Amino acid sequence: MNIGLTSSYLYRMIQQYTLDFLSDLKANNNRDWFQTNKAVYDKAHQNTVAFADSLLEKMSIHDSIETPSGKASLFRIYADTRFSKDKAPYKTHFGIRFSRATAYLRGGYYFHLEPGNSFMAGGFFSPNPDDLKRIREDISFNYEAWKELVSQPQFLAVFGELKGDGVKTAPKGFDKDHPAIELLRKKQFILRHDFADKEVLQPDFTERLDQTFRELRPFFDYMSEVLTTNSNGESIL
Repeated sequence: MNIGLTSSYLYRMIQQYTLDFLSDLKANNNRDWFQTNKAVYDKAHQNTVAFADSLLEKMSIHDSIETPSGKASLFRIYADTRFSKDKAPYKTHFGIRFSRATAYLRGGYYFHLEPGNSFMAGGFFSPNPDDLKRIREDISFNYEAWKELVSQPQFLAVFGELKGDGVKTAPKGFDKDHPAIELLRKKQFILRHDFADKEVLQPDFTERLDQTFRELRPFFDYMSEVLTTNSNGESIL
């Protein structure tokens, strides 16, 4: 590790003890263990908050983020087990989410920190029915623009293919033989990039993650234009 880095900067990096806590939690996902190790959790949580604050500072330079702080970006560690067969009381990862500001800027940023399964993601996880219809209309009418957008070499190098769940057949109102049928079937429009643990622990990881989020902008900018206009290109806001 670079000994020239300040202690403040080092603290804002993801630390090995944070990954170790999450690994231990996965192996001991019960309330007694968690309460016994609450101080360890607090330390890992504080490290993740500091990392999120650092990331938010960098992202706010190139995008308008309405999430007010790193602490506000973190999901709770406590799992909602009310409607789940899995009754384990705690999540075994830290999740960070940043929302873009105003109705004009669409899309959101997410970072998932978990030993062996860390990744960033962005896009549209649960578009409302009106937004989903508008996206599909644009795919149908502007298939060539979509094809170009998701097949750019840099896009493919960073994210691979556009991900997300979809319907099994053509959505209502769209031709099953449309050349864009694979895109039209989608209900989610998600981009993802995975990181190895050794990458997450590097001193420059905040910069690398920020740069990966920057790669989302062409997609977000296009979607913002689609979702703030009607099919005639007129503003709806």
